Amino acid sequence: MVRAAVLPAVGSPLEITDIHLPEPGPGQVRVRLAAAGVCHSDLSLSNGTMRVPTPCVLGHEGAGTVVSVGEEVTHIGPGDGVVLNWAPSCGSCHHCSIGEVWLCANALAGAANVYARTADGAELYPGLNVAAFAEETVVAANCVLPVPDGVPLTDAALLGCAVLTGYGAVHHSARVREGETVVVYGVGGVGLATLQSARIAGASTIIAVDVSEEKESLARGAGATEYVLASDTTAKEIRTLTGGQGADVAIECVGRAATIRTAWESTRRGGRTTVVGIGGKDQQVTFNALELFHWGRTLSGCVYGNSNPAVDLPVLAEHVRAGRLDLAALVTDRIGLDGIAGAFANMLAGRGGRALVVF
Repeated sequence: MVRAAVLPAVGSPLEITDIHLPEPGPGQVRVRLAAAGVCHSDLSLSNGTMRVPTPCVLGHEGAGTVVSVGEEVTHIGPGDGVVLNWAPSCGSCHHCSIGEVWLCANALAGAANVYARTADGAELYPGLNVAAFAEETVVAANCVLPVPDGVPLTDAALLGCAVLTGYGAVHHSARVREGETVVVYGVGGVGLATLQSARIAGASTIIAVDVSEEKESLARGAGATEYVLASDTTAKEIRTLTGGQGADVAIECVGRAATIRTAWESTRRGGRTTVVGIGGKDQQVTFNALELFHWGRTLSGCVYGNSNPAVDLPVLAEHVRAGRLDLAALVTDRIGLDGIAGAFANMLAGRGGRALVVF
């Protein structure tokens, strides 16, 4: 029996309870969690913005220690520190075959399989494959990657989503070049990772935009050179801060139609906008045909930072070891399982950066 935060049904509050976790079968790994980040995607799954089978255990950003492994698992063993990979690539679908592993057609296949049971025997599903909101979890072997040397195990949890997403948005999707100007919308966990990554990329001016005055110090600590409080004149303020041109790159980490539109408007002619935030299908963004031609801007989506975790984790670890990437600075709250509901409330209210469940 292990303690877990169970989502009984979409829209229901989480229940902290004991669950029955089986021993790993062939090709599976059992992991004792050290920490799990509370991501906005978990909130989106709990409220129905994104679909998930229920009842389930959410949590997809985590790290821990291998307890045991099933047959056929050879790349990892008991006692090893691992980062959970919630979107493992199958290696055989069309997207994997052309190197777009972040778009793997089978990445979330495991989320549809029962992985545990409640104390009264009800079947439980693993939210986004890995069910990290629990003391322990059992996952497919391709859902774990070794924690790189020099990265504290608790901090390593952040590599599993926030940092891979923020770093990838800058380096893989937007492809920020040294000397460019970058504006980041939303100063949550992913936004803070994006700001740090823009600094690593050598951006000359880094502008953070958020609805909260309280986040300015967080943003500047992560690398922002300017801070703008979101308003109806945000795009105009961005152009003023960039010599009347607009930013070279805008990265939207909110997932709202109005914010996406503002991000696009705040870039220069020929600028690039990357959308990281996950919005609902009712969030409609509109453009007219003439402005698309005239401005020559690029608008692109970004899934999991367009990252390949197996390739990118060692790169991120080197930035951590060199002091360029500060994982602990992304965390504004360290909580227990019973603090997840409060972390959801803070995200809805636009407060704080990343909340980290520490076991």
